[in-house]
Amino acid sequence: MNRFNPGLRTVLLLAVSFAACTGCKSREAAVTPQVSVQLASVTVGSIAESIETDAVLTPLAEAAIQPKVTSPVQHFLVQRGDRVHAGQLLLTLENKDLAAAAQDNEGAYQAAQAAYATSIKSTVPEDFTRADYDLKQAKADYDLNQSIVTARQKLFQQGAIPGRDLDTARNALLQAKATLDLAQAHYNALQTATHEAAIQAARGQLQSASGRLQNAKAMLSYTEIRSPIDGYITDRPLFDGETAQVGTPVITVMDTSALIAKVHISQMQAASLFLGSKAALSVPGISDPYPAKVILISPALDPGSSTIEIWVRAENPHQILKAGTPVHVSITGKSVDHATILPVEALQTAEDGSHFVMLVSAKSTALRRPVTVGIVTAKQVQILSGIVPTDKVISVGSYALDPDTPVTIAAPTATDDSDGDKQ
Repeated sequence: MNRFNPGLRTVLLLAVSFAACTGCKSREAAVTPQVSVQLASVTVGSIAESIETDAVLTPLAEAAIQPKVTSPVQHFLVQRGDRVHAGQLLLTLENKDLAAAAQDNEGAYQAAQAAYATSIKSTVPEDFTRADYDLKQAKADYDLNQSIVTARQKLFQQGAIPGRDLDTARNALLQAKATLDLAQAHYNALQTATHEAAIQAARGQLQSASGRLQNAKAMLSYTEIRSPIDGYITDRPLFDGETAQVGTPVITVMDTSALIAKVHISQMQAASLFLGSKAALSVPGISDPYPAKVILISPALDPGSSTIEIWVRAENPHQILKAGTPVHVSITGKSVDHATILPVEALQTAEDGSHFVMLVSAKSTALRRPVTVGIVTAKQVQILSGIVPTDKVISVGSYALDPDTPVTIAAPTATDDSDGDKQ
């Protein structure tokens, strides 16, 4: 009878135990582990599109005033930060030379006025006087020859003189008539042309003097610099006595009663806006959003960026906002009531650009569901189609989760709850 060798028996027992353990590990590895996920709240309510962008605040109006004459500053009447009104005198420049020039031109203008008045009522020029004398002399000669012809005609009828004496008198009368006509024409020409020319010359001198006077007064007025707008003095680079140069701003006035944030957004985003759309500014140093509204929507695209310029106005009655401040602008666009809403972290985007969410099926496995998206904000997303309010949508743990993966639903963590409370 054969007996087992004790050593061999021990080896066999160890081999069987090892094979059994290896089979157990293979079966354990084949079991798919469950993934812990958290669910998103599917709600029905209102959602509004929020257009987010950055901008720099600019004043409602600004005037960097440049002098039109180069001259030393005589006196500043305002300081930086002063509130001024349109038409208010801000500073004066040295103007003694310009005042003297204006006075000189005033005298020249008065002299031209006197010359013009004299021309209108003036004595007839020498040529006109001579023509008048020639006309009177020709009229006298004509009258004399007319009387001679009349007398000789009577004598001829009485037979006292021969016919040639009457003919001679008639010829002399014709010559006197021609001389009279010529003198009358010359007199009329001088009376019309010469007198009118003298008046026109005097009128031209008067107009020239008036123009020089107006120019001198304008140059003098340029030494008084006034504010063209209501606002505040924001820059005053010179001091009394320093020279103000033509083309260099000498004082700056800004109307900061309201400030403008100029932003550029896409044409699609601008399509949902209208004049008066609500907006809010996030301003450094101010904890709460600052209210504003849309006051301008450009009617044309910017040729360089194919965007539309939007002006957002923020009232600034207490001068809290400062021009030049960088701000974040949030504009409220299109809004929808009774929308199906999810937290934005529940939405995922496929490689082809389509959107989907991950659901928990009745078998407690992951289920991929394509969705159509509407309005998207920083925290929420509108779902147009693909889910219903009773669906269990995964918000945390859905990234890279394969369909049909077993899942377990975990309660929100304390950190998540505190974050949600903050929101």
